[in-house]
Amino acid sequence: MAAGKPVVMKPVVILGVFVADTAYRADRQPRMGETILGNSFKLGPGGKGSNQAVAAGKLGADVTFLTRLGVDAFADMAKQTWKAAGVKSAVIDTPDSYTGAAYIFVEEGTGNNAIIVSPGAAMLISPADIEAHADLIRSAGVFVTQLEQPIDAALKALEIARGAGVTTILNPAPAATLPDSIYALCDYVTPNESEAEGLTGITVASVDDARRAADSLLAKGVGAVIVTLGEKGALLHTKDRSDHVGAVNAGPVVETTGAGDAFNGGLAAALAKGVQPLEAVRFACAVAGISVTRPGTAPSMPTLQEVEALLARA
Repeated sequence: MAAGKPVVMKPVVILGVFVADTAYRADRQPRMGETILGNSFKLGPGGKGSNQAVAAGKLGADVTFLTRLGVDAFADMAKQTWKAAGVKSAVIDTPDSYTGAAYIFVEEGTGNNAIIVSPGAAMLISPADIEAHADLIRSAGVFVTQLEQPIDAALKALEIARGAGVTTILNPAPAATLPDSIYALCDYVTPNESEAEGLTGITVASVDDARRAADSLLAKGVGAVIVTLGEKGALLHTKDRSDHVGAVNAGPVVETTGAGDAFNGGLAAALAKGVQPLEAVRFACAVAGISVTRPGTAPSMPTLQEVEALLARA
């Protein structure tokens, strides 16, 4: 994705959830029944799908985000966040529910996190909603979804995208039991280590473990598997080749929240520009590498210029 090269940007459509992140930083998590003092609090935009859309939008992608929101202050936050990132939205307003929220604990010493998500109105996204937006999905070059909204909605959207020849990406997060029929609809599945283990039963503690888990997913019908490996980068695994892409270091880690979303948004943006898969994975690693050097989720997503500058130095 070097500057100056003529590219044709295909549209990206992302189905997912917006939640307002309530992020607490403390030295450790409280035990059950215990109250401790935190070091800081921050309210900001989140949700895996929304974060991925923001990441892709800030990278210059032509991206539309499909979701349900309540009619409330958190919905206003969502729309302002997308506007600032250049993300178009296809929102189904849901006044009888609420816009989702998430509790995020960040361990001060490591930047590691633990999260509880309450998706609110987004849990009401239905296959009928997807059918109503079928033309939007068919218009995409790349379609992305995750598992924070109901799985039957994700399945319907993947079916529509696959039927139209759209490149499909399933980010299987949070971990869930999936119907066997979903795998053959996915050009790319992008689990992290724990999600790969949840889908396959294979513990992923090394790159070779990731290859074994990826083989299991290929056997289910997936086109290509990308296992994200944190500080070890990512593995791109297909029937024909297996490439370990190292992490792209952008500086000290501040917070890992949203790193996977940065990766998936970067991957979608790169593929939408026609970048070859291996180069797209390296680009996505750079997007994630920058995101973990900054606090927050959507605010941590880098611009295309920042990513290209990092790759030029790497």
